[in-house]
Amino acid sequence: MPSSSDDAQSPISPVLMSGHHPLRSLLKVGGNTMVSRLLGFARDVILARLFGAGEMADAFFVAFRVPNLFRRLFGEGAFSQSFIPVLGEYRATRPASEVRAFVADVAGWLALALAIVTIVGMLGASAVVYAIAPGFADNPDKFHLTVELLRITFPYLFFISLVALAGGVLNTYGHFTVPAFTPVFLNLSIIAAAVFWAPHLQQPAIAVAWGVLIGGVAQLLFQLPALRRVGHLHWPRLR
Repeated sequence: MPSSSDDAQSPISPVLMSGHHPLRSLLKVGGNTMVSRLLGFARDVILARLFGAGEMADAFFVAFRVPNLFRRLFGEGAFSQSFIPVLGEYRATRPASEVRAFVADVAGWLALALAIVTIVGMLGASAVVYAIAPGFADNPDKFHLTVELLRITFPYLFFISLVALAGGVLNTYGHFTVPAFTPVFLNLSIIAAAVFWAPHLQQPAIAVAWGVLIGGVAQLLFQLPALRRVGHLHWPRLR
């Protein structure tokens, strides 16, 4: 079962760049992170009771793990480690118009790369499942359920990586509260799907998989007003 540490989504840039009081920022981030962790624990308990230790649990957690692995590459790996320092440098040394253009360009190319990976992942879901969990092929029902769940959850990668981009921008401008609170929406979405929707389906895992995707969309939408406030709600572009 994935731990609630999967909810962490964007690194925190240096507080000194923000002009905010370090202790106040620390308390805000710590409080929101604690809420997310508690909800993550509640999520895991609810899913354990819903799925038990059977085939459905195995299928869902493999389908959830795959986009999370890619998320760490596109949203929190080399991309974030390179993007945030460059954005900080642009903000410190270049006009606001160039900073806005830089963010729009990065968003455009990242969105294009994510769209391609997402489409390929959905079309090749069978191959992905076979590569990640080859033992599932011995049980056709389990294998096909995992493939179906992966096709639902894979677009989560697209949205959550853009969430990481937005969180990096907000952190650079000293807005820590919104990125720290954002993971709460994923846990709430999964919990709601597991409690209110899953019991009405023959395959409850399908409802929870849709909860993952809806949670990714909700997280991105939650950050848009904050991006607008810092002047970086742009249409992505390719340049």
